Amino acid sequence: MMPISHIGLRDMRTLIDLPDTQIQALAALCERVKQPRAAIIREAVAEYLERRTLQSTGSAFGLWGRDGTDGVAYQQQARAEW
Repeated sequence: MMPISHIGLRDMRTLIDLPDTQIQALAALCERVKQPRAAIIREAVAEYLERRTLQSTGSAFGLWGRDGTDGVAYQQQARAEW
């Protein structure tokens, strides 16, 4: 697995606070899938970031097509107001 790199950082330890219920659920998951806690957390963060990135970029694509507005007509109308 290639570590996530940001501004030259390769691996970075991070301290997080989790409620006891999440710690217990995480411990049970680690035992069930036979993976270390750090690996599970890295995977969860990667999935979260991917999902959030897709949501933010996906919301802009096809903006004109959703409501049937013609982009050129909108531009012409906006410029006519100047």
